Amino acid sequence: MNAATATVPLRTLADLPRPRGLPLIGNLLSIDPPRLHQVLEAWAAELPTPFLVKVAHLDIAVFTDPELSQTILRERPDRYRRPVNVEGVLAEMGANGVFSAEGAAWKPQRRLVMQALAATNFRSFHPTLQAITERLLRRWQRAADAGEVVEMTHDLVRYTVDVTCALVFGEDPNTLEQGEDVIQNHLALIFPSIMRRVSMPWPYWRYVKLPRDRALDKALAVVHRYVHDLIARARERRAAHPEQEPQNLLEGMLAEREKPDSGLSDDDVAANVLTLLLAGEDTTAHTLNWTLYFLAADRALQDRGFAEAQQVFGEARVCPQHEDVKHLDFFEALATEATRLKPIVPINSVQPLQDVVLGDVAVPAYTRIMFLNRPSMLDAARFAQPQTYLPDRWLRNRGTPVEPHETRAYVQFGAGPRVCPGRYLAGVEIRQVLSMLLRNFTLELAVDRSQIREVMAFAMTPSAMPVRLKRRDG
Repeated sequence: MNAATATVPLRTLADLPRPRGLPLIGNLLSIDPPRLHQVLEAWAAELPTPFLVKVAHLDIAVFTDPELSQTILRERPDRYRRPVNVEGVLAEMGANGVFSAEGAAWKPQRRLVMQALAATNFRSFHPTLQAITERLLRRWQRAADAGEVVEMTHDLVRYTVDVTCALVFGEDPNTLEQGEDVIQNHLALIFPSIMRRVSMPWPYWRYVKLPRDRALDKALAVVHRYVHDLIARARERRAAHPEQEPQNLLEGMLAEREKPDSGLSDDDVAANVLTLLLAGEDTTAHTLNWTLYFLAADRALQDRGFAEAQQVFGEARVCPQHEDVKHLDFFEALATEATRLKPIVPINSVQPLQDVVLGDVAVPAYTRIMFLNRPSMLDAARFAQPQTYLPDRWLRNRGTPVEPHETRAYVQFGAGPRVCPGRYLAGVEIRQVLSMLLRNFTLELAVDRSQIREVMAFAMTPSAMPVRLKRRDG
């Protein structure tokens, strides 16, 4: 069954409109990886969609229809896969884990990760999460007292690294209180490199190493040593307590790896450790960063957040009990609305495993397909006042619903069998950090908003997020 059934004569890729390009190389010179989403969105504003982009020998069909996107995401992994080069790039970095693995290799990895990141595991983890959030609070209190500008892109990534490592690997690296030589500095080089490499029509780095490729190799060496040490210590803990059930995802992967029919190898374990480090430190942190981008400009929303947090916390500075997290819907709505306007995932890329029909377009097997997520989220037919930051549109159980409100156009966590396994962890972190921040501080940007650029580094990140904090208690 195709993603859509055509009722009009089918078009081929050659029939699609395309942006102006050059002979032989097509649109290659227009493809700037850090700005890829903006380039494609600009073409989508000018051309009827879908349209075709040619990058040298590659044809890329670009769509904006969220219904087609939802259908395709739900038909993965049986009818669609991520582009082949994504798996190849991550495999040569030693990071071909649950995010990029395909076929039979994906299923056992998915099962383990989903079990470890299930919502039922978070009650026992709350004291650790609370302690890490209090560490972030103390860091920000010191900055506020000293009148220092806080670069949130640094602090929030360190926070999410600490949380991910503590939950998934059973170790808290405390990057928030370490010096500059922390694992996050090496992780930070990997996502931009992935973005650059998957955007290239040829894998030049396999033949010629540029300075940035040599820097990546050094970072990967450090990160892989870190991963190897994590695995070694987990094996030591298991050997010391063989009767004990696995205490975290890493120990669970090692236990599964030891089964004769597990389908997992040592390389799979290492790849998933690295995958979770990368996913944990990047997407949640930058969701929080983009939320601060909007909050810093709206003192009324900050005051409302203070009142919401105070009502739940009482005299506490940080969410005191796991049961209280469910009462922090307002704070997740702040982040959801921020990522409608500044999507962390502005592009979904797939390849069909067989010939398909999308709308009225016949798409051959293994054609590169890109879905742009932001155009539909800024469509007035799908979201009321689409250019306005309105967190209340996501609080459907409060007041008068904001209409229209088409939630299917919002696909930041994906959909179907390969929906993001870390979405619940992300939601808990977002609620914890934003409620703590607004309970204890007011904030303003330390630069003009126009100076903060969108940068596509696999996820869409802000170029910077310098913030001045002021204690609410003076």
